[in-house]
Amino acid sequence: MESIFIQIASYRDPELIPTIDDLLANASNPDALTICIAHQHSKDDEWDTLEKYADDGRFIIIDIPHNESLGACWARNQIQQHYSGEKYTLQLDSHHRFVKGWDTICINMLEDLKLKGHDKPLLTSYISSYNPKNDPEDRQKTPWGMSFDKFTPEGIVFFIPQHMDNKVDEPIKARFYSAHFAFTIGEFCKEVQHDPNIYFHGEEITIAVRAYTYGYDLFHPHKIIAWHEYTREGRSKHWDDHKSWTYKNDLAHARTRLLLGIDGSACTPCNEKSLKGYNLGTHRSLKDYETYAGIRFTDRSITDACSNNILPPGSREDAFLPNFKNIFRFDPNHFKHKDYRFAALILKDAKGFEVYRKDYYNFKDMINNPIIEVNVNISTPKYWILWAYSETAEWAERLDGVV
Repeated sequence: MESIFIQIASYRDPELIPTIDDLLANASNPDALTICIAHQHSKDDEWDTLEKYADDGRFIIIDIPHNESLGACWARNQIQQHYSGEKYTLQLDSHHRFVKGWDTICINMLEDLKLKGHDKPLLTSYISSYNPKNDPEDRQKTPWGMSFDKFTPEGIVFFIPQHMDNKVDEPIKARFYSAHFAFTIGEFCKEVQHDPNIYFHGEEITIAVRAYTYGYDLFHPHKIIAWHEYTREGRSKHWDDHKSWTYKNDLAHARTRLLLGIDGSACTPCNEKSLKGYNLGTHRSLKDYETYAGIRFTDRSITDACSNNILPPGSREDAFLPNFKNIFRFDPNHFKHKDYRFAALILKDAKGFEVYRKDYYNFKDMINNPIIEVNVNISTPKYWILWAYSETAEWAERLDGVV
């Protein structure tokens, strides 16, 4: 049987046990699994017990009182220290559901990619969602990928789920890495370990780049293998219990900027030493990743292909769209109607071509706080238009200005 090292970091999550049970019930070879859990728990949560697995030889349970936890990446790093040579590894969160035979599907998909010349394939994605309150009825039926969302003010790259074409019959090339679903060869646990000094933001973009520079080829699965719960509504998160999380996250931002050269951050020999064990690989360069993904960190720019989620790889000849950030303030007294459906913010270049549009369906509320913040990668705009749409007057009041 092909062994799989399962990595689950759980923080006070009532979905943990249902996730484990579903993982085992739907595995083709449940006895081939080694399941390592960073169990970050509170004595106040009487339901959060793993006693039923205490004598199960397949389980490695790392007991972590929740007030001693240092964050998600720290917990994932703790798990990776228990890797012991399993052929494959699957990293998950603690809130999932699985299709029948998920393990066989993952293995076959990975081995097919190897036969096509990818020595170190990595299957990863923001997988389709489920709703614990209405399961299995609310499980999404279409596989999801990932696409670029934005650079945060700190320079961290964020992603959003992307619906994939159901007609695709093989994994598609991916730019990015998801920490809640990643299946690959077991050696990944040693080669690309989670940096315990990254609290949360920066985790996925740094792993994506590090994996690529270590020679891993990233792919989104073309079929549903599992479902993920995204909201964790009403449940405790690490940052709810740890008031110093913003300080830790600021350090993670700085570490991410250093590793990736965001805004021209220089990785001096001293800085490289501070990243030891969690720096880039030597199989490919940072520049190689930037060309492949269509992202340039030094000036926060992306290519049109990245913006429109056209499959990688990119080309060195691709033009990069600069990062445009602006705050638009408008006079609320200009808007007289009471029945606005939305307002469109439109940006145009010097020739009058539209380079950006966003419809704000909460415009009635925005009038009380008349500020619109924009942070996108587009051709540099020259003019802006804010145009409101009313139920009675249709296209109504309009404001024009120069950026």
